[in-house]
Amino acid sequence: MSASRRTVSRMSTDPSSPLVLGGHVEQDDPVAEAVERKAGLSQFFLGDPQGWKGPQVRYPGGPEALKAAAAEAGVDLYVHAPYVINVATSNNRIRIPSRKLLAQHVEAAASIGAKGIVVHGGHVLKDDDPELGFDNWAKTFERMELPLPVLIENTAGGDGAMARRLDRLARLWERVTDRVDSDRIGFCLDTCHAHAGGEELAGIVDRVRSLLGRIDLVHANDSRDAFDSGADRHANLGSGTISGELVAEVVRAAGAPVVVETPGGAEGQAADIAFLRGQLDG
Repeated sequence: MSASRRTVSRMSTDPSSPLVLGGHVEQDDPVAEAVERKAGLSQFFLGDPQGWKGPQVRYPGGPEALKAAAAEAGVDLYVHAPYVINVATSNNRIRIPSRKLLAQHVEAAASIGAKGIVVHGGHVLKDDDPELGFDNWAKTFERMELPLPVLIENTAGGDGAMARRLDRLARLWERVTDRVDSDRIGFCLDTCHAHAGGEELAGIVDRVRSLLGRIDLVHANDSRDAFDSGADRHANLGSGTISGELVAEVVRAAGAPVVVETPGGAEGQAADIAFLRGQLDG
């Protein structure tokens, strides 16, 4: 896509859909990426998702320029924190750098005017009590400034995971909200992760809301793998093991902004966004 921030306008997004839809995109120009997908938002990394280096805004002109371009275009921005972050673990060599890296990404995301930052729930070691992980999450938020919402995302695999099963997620929420008074701690529901993690998608929005009281963002992804496989491999909507209509029903019920993290680049994601928009408007 050759569009620059000078050629982007609010007319590039489709206002007919009641929800804001977008994709996970490359970080160099997330505004142009949204335009290419006919989308109203972009989610992206601010650096290497598998590395420990601090965040970097690659957009020409830096954070203020990106913030201004997104506002001019009417494009909402979301940041995804690096995958390596695991604030739940008892391993000090991982937990302490994770807290630092998350705080850095939170600050960077706020500087570009992001609506929120998504971070995986993490996990404890094999022989650890999950309560330790819940406590470590609470300590993380107790020590962190929250200039924007931090959205904990459910994950697909791992027996020690904090957010694979809804019962663990509920316990995590209970511990965190008991100790941290902030409405900026939110939840991102990933449909692929829920399916692969062994949670039925039918009725999942009501179940999550009964436990957490909120869903702030939806990652609308199909799954390449079977139910309860524990495998985190996304597929384009309708091409994997989840009904595309069921994903759309989750989106409709959640009523939250939507990110497709599906393969195929701009073309593949644009098709998935168009499918969801058609389902929601139908």
